[in-house]
Amino acid sequence: MKMKKALALMAACVFAVFALAGCGGSSSTSSGSGSGAKVLKVGSSIDFAPFEFQDEGQKEYQGFDMDLIRAIGKEMGYEVEIQNLGFDGLIPALQGKNIDVIISGMTINDERKQNVLFSDPYYQSGLTMVVRSDEQRIQKFQDLKGKKVAVQIGTTSAEEVKKIEGVEIKELNTPADCFMELKAGGVDAVVNDRPVNDYYITKNGAQGVKALDERLTAEDYGIAIGKDNKELQQKINDALQKLKENGEYDKIFAKWFGEKK
Repeated sequence: MKMKKALALMAACVFAVFALAGCGGSSSTSSGSGSGAKVLKVGSSIDFAPFEFQDEGQKEYQGFDMDLIRAIGKEMGYEVEIQNLGFDGLIPALQGKNIDVIISGMTINDERKQNVLFSDPYYQSGLTMVVRSDEQRIQKFQDLKGKKVAVQIGTTSAEEVKKIEGVEIKELNTPADCFMELKAGGVDAVVNDRPVNDYYITKNGAQGVKALDERLTAEDYGIAIGKDNKELQQKINDALQKLKENGEYDKIFAKWFGEKK
């Protein structure tokens, strides 16, 4: 009997140890770091300066979108983790719940609204053209008929240029690829978002090309959220509104684009 009692006592102790271990494991945070901090997992295609990019030798991603989502996360009380994904893989990653939100110069449109929720607009853009400096035949978008045009794959620039009759389209992976193709003479024009075009020319000291003023579209950028996550959508909108009210949004805007228009 004494032996049975001793074995029973040992079994009870072992069970208690495993039970406590199980309780400890269940308290891990969403980040898996054990810090207790809430984490906002952000997807972005880090090839869209000045919105998101990475300079050589820099660990952190940079750009207007990067500064803005970090400020939104801070306002919400979240740590922000940013994953670099291909642009055409962002929405599938969001639908698969691998990320919580997308910020990547993403235009709000009806097609995307079928798959995601959007925050309130945080930036208004539009599509413009870049051509070689000696190009005289192309002044407006209607002049692109019969010409070769480079666009980034999966973007609204690709969709809109396809609507122009008689244009030969070359879809490339990044804006940088498009500009290289233009300078090499492989295409006659690049169509992309205006801030990207202007940033390329001014910040990189690009020679031999020029940006044209005409805009093909006016577009609003938004932060994409999972279709079933209206609570997070509201939190992001509230944080974005707070940043606009306290002047932080204007500071971020001025850092990348100059005076807010």
